[in-house]
Amino acid sequence: MRNSSLFLRSGLTVAAASVLPLIAVAGPATAGPGISVSTTGSTVSVTTRACTNVNGSWGTASLLNSRQSNFAQGRQVSLSGTEALQSAAWSAVSAGTYTVIVVCSNGVTAGTQSVIVSGPTPTRTISATASPSRGVMGGMGGSSTDYGTLTLVGGGILVGAGGLATAWFLRRKSKPYRL
Repeated sequence: MRNSSLFLRSGLTVAAASVLPLIAVAGPATAGPGISVSTTGSTVSVTTRACTNVNGSWGTASLLNSRQSNFAQGRQVSLSGTEALQSAAWSAVSAGTYTVIVVCSNGVTAGTQSVIVSGPTPTRTISATASPSRGVMGGMGGSSTDYGTLTLVGGGILVGAGGLATAWFLRRKSKPYRL
């Protein structure tokens, strides 16, 4: 009985280990045929290769916030580009989660993808500050208080007493039958 249980457990482990490479090969889910969405600060951009030019138009991209549910409600931008690559961009997008939908001029949806915008990158201004009048107050532990000799000697005696007490305790513990 003992061996069969061991073989069962190791068999399950081997089965699980053999499935992991198959999951890794599957890869992440794609947003659609050729749609790619990216953010830089408060700018959202989308590129696609799926649309064709119909009557001088590549199509339209729409940026929907979390309260909007269809293509017409979003901020719409016309696609521009070439046969190889079409793109659209939105600037001054506030922080939040958005959905980008691209519809080609022939009415086919090229793809849909969600994107998280973190907002504009803050601009930091660096300015010089006045240095301390007495310099850096360094020393042991960065202390700025000058303790007297009596305080330092008292601290040294306490540290020494602690070391001696530790040694005495450990020495007593090494002799098991002593009371």
